[in-house]
This record gives sequence, C-alpha cells and structure tokens, in this order.
Amino acid sequence: VLTGDGFRRFAGKRVGLITNHTGLALSIHVADLLAQAKSVRLTAIFAPEHGFRGTAEAGAKVRDGRDPKTGVKVFSLYGATRKPTPAMLQGLDVLVFDIQDIGARFYTYISTMGLAMEAAAAARIPFVVLDRPNPLGGEYMSGFVLESALKSFVGQYPIPIVHGMTVGELARMIQGERWMAGLDRLLLE
Repeated sequence: VLTGDGFRRFAGKRVGLITNHTGLALSIHVADLLAQAKSVRLTAIFAPEHGFRGTAEAGAKVRDGRDPKTGVKVFSLYGATRKPTPAMLQGLDVLVFDIQDIGARFYTYISTMGLAMEAAAAARIPFVVLDRPNPLGGEYMSGFVLESALKSFVGQYPIPIVHGMTVGELARMIQGERWMAGLDRLLLE
C-alpha cells in the first residue's frame, strides 16, 4: 500500500526503520524503496536479531554500521542495547516497524517491537507498524500463557506460545494492556 502511493504518508519526514530480511515489497527491501523515495528521508535503520539484511546467526550480536546499499546508518538492537536510545532517535519524525512475524511468542522481534514502542513514546514520536498478514493464517492459537516469573527477551508478554496475531494487532494489545511503561502517550498507527 505504501509503495503504491510513493510513501505519501511519510512525505517530508525523517524516518527510522526497524526491519530485517522480511521487510520486502514486491521482492525489494522496504529500506531500499524508502531510500529511493524522493519525498522521504530514510535517516536511520534499526537491526534486530539476525541483523538488518538477515545475515547474522541466531543469538549472535549485531553491530552498528552503515548499510552499503543505501548509505544509511544502521543501529543494532541486538548488541549493546535492545532498545533504541534517545541518541539513536534524535532527529527522527517517525519510527516504523516492518518485520513479518508468524505469531509465536518466543521470536525476539516482538520484544524488540515493544521496547521500540516504549522508546518512541518517551521521545514523543509516532510509531507506525507496517502490518502484514500472519503467514500461519492467524486462526491457530496454542500453548500456555507466559507466566510473569519467566519473562525474558524471548518471552516478554503474557500471551500463548502461538498467539495468532499480526504484529500490528500485538502492538495494539501491548499498548492497550499497558504491558510496557509510558505507552499511554504513544501515537500508534
């Protein structure tokens, strides 16, 4: 939808993008499309577990750097910090999350999303989720709900193992249930 209208929603904005190798539109990475868009300024890329282009091994720390394809600064969210810092968000007008997820509690991407939502709320910048269909169909739910004593980066929210939601639905639930601090002031789109 966004590529179809030339990213009009982000026109004139400095965009921070949290994404990985699943952030594709018509088999082109969304970061590449944003970097090419004339009316948008892709200012920062944030890399979760496995890195921005999906080349890091599971559990391996991801380093800060610069994307050779777009020239944009890449900040690691799976290294020294797992939450965007105020310095990383400096100068951004919007923080965008674009990671396809299968709706399983133990994927770290949804923990990254919640922490980024918290950081965006503190920085008072909008948080936009580019929601994609759950590839498992969104109708299958299974497993125990996470007990709060077992909360970790691979299980952050009190949801079943297979929760069946899209990341957009989960983001709304995280905010609505107040599972992260300060989200009452977050503009979530």
